[in-house]
Amino acid sequence: MKRLPLIGLLLAGTALAQSGPAFQALQLEQQGRSAEAEQIWQGVLQAQPRYAQALAHMGLDEARQQRYSEAVAYYRKALAIDPAIPDLRLNLGLALFKAERFKEAAAEFAAELRRHPGDQRLTILAGMAHYGAGDYGKAIPYLKAATAKDQQNLPLRLALAHSCMWTKQPQCVMSIYKEILALNADSAEADMLAGEALDDMGDDAGALEQFRAAEKANPKQPDVHFGIGYLLWTHKQYDDAVKEFQAEIANDPSHGQSRAFLGDSYLHLNDDAHAQAELEQAVKADPSFELTHLDLGIVYVNAHRDADAVREFQKAIALDPKDSNPHWRLAKLYQSMGRREEAQAQFALVNTMKREADQSLFNRISGGRKPPLPTSPQ
Repeated sequence: MKRLPLIGLLLAGTALAQSGPAFQALQLEQQGRSAEAEQIWQGVLQAQPRYAQALAHMGLDEARQQRYSEAVAYYRKALAIDPAIPDLRLNLGLALFKAERFKEAAAEFAAELRRHPGDQRLTILAGMAHYGAGDYGKAIPYLKAATAKDQQNLPLRLALAHSCMWTKQPQCVMSIYKEILALNADSAEADMLAGEALDDMGDDAGALEQFRAAEKANPKQPDVHFGIGYLLWTHKQYDDAVKEFQAEIANDPSHGQSRAFLGDSYLHLNDDAHAQAELEQAVKADPSFELTHLDLGIVYVNAHRDADAVREFQKAIALDPKDSNPHWRLAKLYQSMGRREEAQAQFALVNTMKREADQSLFNRISGGRKPPLPTSPQ
């Protein structure tokens, strides 16, 4: 069915003449005089509070001014009165998306998609809304459907690859990686995703090769040096790891994990002075990383700063109670301080503990963060 233009939609079925306030508001908007138009719409709503088209248009005006919460409120009121207004639910979904209320946006896009099956724009919007909400498993079917229809869309494929990575599907990542290479053979981000997937599959050599390829493609790619450094660190190649962590910090001085692992690498190299300097900066930048506190505790023990060491080991334990290492370190420290009962209590805990931590490169790089949205819907 052919859609009416906006003026026709707003005036259809009403007794307002073309000289009426609704028509005047539309003319002002077409002239770019949005503020004046908004005043007229507000007057219209004072006279007719349940005029759905006016509510919808007020929502549109608010969205144009990036006042998305206000836009959502108007759209919801209009939807409750007249859900048949064309594109009203779509506009509501877009306002929710731009307000970063992704779960609500996904619900609106999915509802609209049920009315228009196969619509490519709605499929992309539904997928990206689930992606933004962190519902990666739900995002995957939409993103797969969208990429199947658009063979040249690199951002969509990157979003799909990220979703596969976050749902522990490394084979899916590698499949999408091949498609990305066909579009951009020098995609550093794609090389990194492939490296994370290979690491997750236990292929350390392949993972390092992919990260080296990403480094070659773009030495400034976020996390690329950290990824290489971490892989070297896991193989105890601390001298080489130091160089990579330093390179990541040169690219991004706020990269807390690089600074933490740099400090840990110095500690393994018996360079307590450099280790302490890096670790103290790291803990200021991010006090929530257990390794930093554990390593600082070790440095302070070596410096005979027992009280400071106890504090750091206790912080490490609080952040990861299932890690036996800080318990063991604290037990040894208590023993050296003559605090026997406390030492015995810690040793008893160590004897009943098992290490339960995912050390994959993907989890280190993600750090619990959501990947950024690679594209913004319009």
